[in-house]
Amino acid sequence: MNISQKILLQRKKKGISQEDLANALNVSRQAVSKWESSQSVPDMDKIVALSDYFNVTTDYLLRDEIETIVYRFSMGTLLFLFLAVILLLNLKQLMRTDWEHFSLLDNGLTFSTYNFITLLIATGVCALVAFLYYHFCYDRFKQLLHRQKLARMILENKWYEADTVKDSGFFTDLQGRSREKIVWFPKIYYQMEKGLLHIRCEITLGKYQDQLLRLEDKLESGLYCELTDKTLHDGYIEYTLLYDTIANRISIDEVKAENDCLRLMKNLVWEYDALPHALIAGGTGGGKTYFLLTIIEALLQTNAELYILDPKNADLADLGTVMPNVYHTKEEMIDCVNAFYDGMVARSEEMKQHPKYKTGENYAYLGLPPCFLIFDEYVAFFEMLATKESVSLLSQLKKIVMLGRQAGYFLIVACQRPDAKYFSDGIRDNFNFRVGLGRISELGYGMLFGSAVKKQFFQKRIKGHDFLQTIGSLAYARQDGTATCEAKDDGTD
Repeated sequence: MNISQKILLQRKKKGISQEDLANALNVSRQAVSKWESSQSVPDMDKIVALSDYFNVTTDYLLRDEIETIVYRFSMGTLLFLFLAVILLLNLKQLMRTDWEHFSLLDNGLTFSTYNFITLLIATGVCALVAFLYYHFCYDRFKQLLHRQKLARMILENKWYEADTVKDSGFFTDLQGRSREKIVWFPKIYYQMEKGLLHIRCEITLGKYQDQLLRLEDKLESGLYCELTDKTLHDGYIEYTLLYDTIANRISIDEVKAENDCLRLMKNLVWEYDALPHALIAGGTGGGKTYFLLTIIEALLQTNAELYILDPKNADLADLGTVMPNVYHTKEEMIDCVNAFYDGMVARSEEMKQHPKYKTGENYAYLGLPPCFLIFDEYVAFFEMLATKESVSLLSQLKKIVMLGRQAGYFLIVACQRPDAKYFSDGIRDNFNFRVGLGRISELGYGMLFGSAVKKQFFQKRIKGHDFLQTIGSLAYARQDGTATCEAKDDGTD
């Protein structure tokens, strides 16, 4: 249903005539008649007046009209291609025709078998072109739709400046028609590159600056993307969004740990040296175990030393049959945490005595392997402990997360919900890499990512759709096309 049909529908619902509507909007009855017959389209000021008069939104009036621009252009292109193929295949017959003496009344229309075949061929060519374009140029099609949505966002929110001008008619004694002329429109630059959308908005200190500085929620929901970065530059603000999460996924075999980085997607790696310690949260069936097993499988291909704790004696505990340092009883797990801490302290002392030791360099500079303490069902384990044991264990873990980075001792903790009482004394703030798996409540997202994060966490029906956060910028595109998670000192994004 286009805008003309909607105006007609709303007028009939209200039970008024074209004359009544014209008087209410201060336009002529002929103007309303042209709107309803699709001979003309109302100006933006009249669309706003129509929305107020009918008590509907401008989005309702404009949505189909704007969204179908791309589709109409596509259909027009296919129609042109169809006619071109028809003319090309019938060119010989057309050239033989004596057009000077041709009369449609005398000759009539003849439709031969050859003509029917040319129609089928032209239809097939158009269908093939549409399929190939959709299959191989889908991103280009989406770019056009995205640009239309961005333009609609500006128009419907009236984030532009306009003057009212009068058109001078042919007859000077008749009053000219007033219309809106846009004199200023915000500059928005759109770029799609390697699975990421870069949207840059010019900042001019104008009255719409605040709106342009807070577009993340509109962009995420309207473009069906995930915000990964928001950066203020000199003169403009840049929003970076992850566009095609499925296309950027990799298989378990492709998850590799090399150069102190763990690759999680084609354009996303976790630099555990720069972002030490990971906190993974998700409800039952959210995929925590598979995620941990994937990390373990990748780290086993390196020289890393792994210590695995599974208080529920479930899937991770089964790894004890094929690898060392896997524990599931309370006593063994407490001893493992204490031994892990002692090993960190001992390595720190050994690094000081190493002949190649250099201030500011970490364990990797000295050729030492990283050590990971992988803790599944963290909260469930603390429920098994007495108060004194819980306080002692939290103290050890706090020292590890605060001091372990230089020595190469890292924590990977998984739980259903990171409640503050199990991460006391600010220990949760030292987990610089956080992942939310599966469906998590809004309260759970707040616990995981912090109340300072203003992002809206939309639940999307996409398998494997999760959220990831780092301290600093989530991900940015390198010159070689690889996106990386890197620590910054500017707080939490």
